[in-house]
Amino acid sequence: MEVYLVGGAVRDELLGLPVKERDWVVVGATPEELTRLGFRAVGRDFPVFLHPDTHEEHALARTERKTGPGYRGFAIDCAPDVTLEEDLRRRDLTINAMARDPAGGLVDPFGGREDLERKRLRHVSDAFAEDPVRILRVARFAARFAPLGFSVAPETVELMRGMVESGEVDALVPERVWQETQKALGEPRPDAFLGTLRDCGALARIFPELDALWGVPQPARWHPEIDTGVHMLLVMQAAAKLTDSPRIRFAALMHDLGKGETPPELWPRHVGHEERSARLVRQLSDRLRVPTDFRHLAELTARWHGLVHRALELRPKTVLQLLEHCDALRRPERFREFLVACEADFRGRTGWENKSYPEAQLLSAALDAALGVTLTKEERHGLSGEAIGEAVRRKRLNAVGAALDGD
Repeated sequence: MEVYLVGGAVRDELLGLPVKERDWVVVGATPEELTRLGFRAVGRDFPVFLHPDTHEEHALARTERKTGPGYRGFAIDCAPDVTLEEDLRRRDLTINAMARDPAGGLVDPFGGREDLERKRLRHVSDAFAEDPVRILRVARFAARFAPLGFSVAPETVELMRGMVESGEVDALVPERVWQETQKALGEPRPDAFLGTLRDCGALARIFPELDALWGVPQPARWHPEIDTGVHMLLVMQAAAKLTDSPRIRFAALMHDLGKGETPPELWPRHVGHEERSARLVRQLSDRLRVPTDFRHLAELTARWHGLVHRALELRPKTVLQLLEHCDALRRPERFREFLVACEADFRGRTGWENKSYPEAQLLSAALDAALGVTLTKEERHGLSGEAIGEAVRRKRLNAVGAALDGD
């Protein structure tokens, strides 16, 4: 039995990045042998075990044979005679197909180290095309390593395009799409995730609501970049600078979906796109089974971002209505997250990246003022039921007005 360090730990060590977790491959062993040694089985689809002391994952070396569509359509062989190279061959990218032997030597049968030096994301073999999840994984790695100058190899883009055209990508299940998307939204360059999917044609199949934004013009006065799809990439770059939260980044990503449904004869204006965007957020979220907290923040952003952009010209009554529509008085932190998503939209425009956005500070101050309102004992005297609520609202309105005036 031999144990090899594999995958991301080897890759990140060579890149000089912190190693967050270590995975191991065991060659020449059976599940029974590992169990006798105190390992605990945890794998559902293939034999994976936790080390009795370190609790790090150890997987038996395996090969995979395609038997049906999708990422579950495989027959797994974990026999003791499966070699390390055979195990590495089934992996997605060459930079993930390296290992360290027990003496610390590098095992690199597919040129992963050279691809690291050339900053290239390249598939290991044509077996890549058997698993559609790998399209999402490559796009996610593009989002992770784009700041280091990495790009997807042309031959890998072409292979991914063939998977889309053959319909293999249509076998993706919603849970895996969302799992990879959520991870990508937490990477340094989520815009590269979208760009990679669009380059191979997968965006139109997985996120048709987003793909529809490319080629749709906007007024140059407010959007110097013109194209709504380009705007979306810029918004993702802005969101990544403003927050690490995948939830806020998702809300920013979803905010303009309705522009993809604007009739061309109305271009470049998009009257009513906020309502259409909120409806499409619900549609996409239902299809991909997006978690409720992601969905709600995205829907708020889609529906109300236009009003936030006009905050400096709003009356106190309108601002209080906005706070009420967004349930900000019960969910103030969510409202502040919503303001960050709106700021990402504002900054996601050519030449607007460093413009000030006082609207967010103004509305946050208005929220603080409204939250600070209480009725004194004297003010409550003689009131009950709806009358108390009306008195609170009047006082909140005055407080919001004072906040807007800077008092």
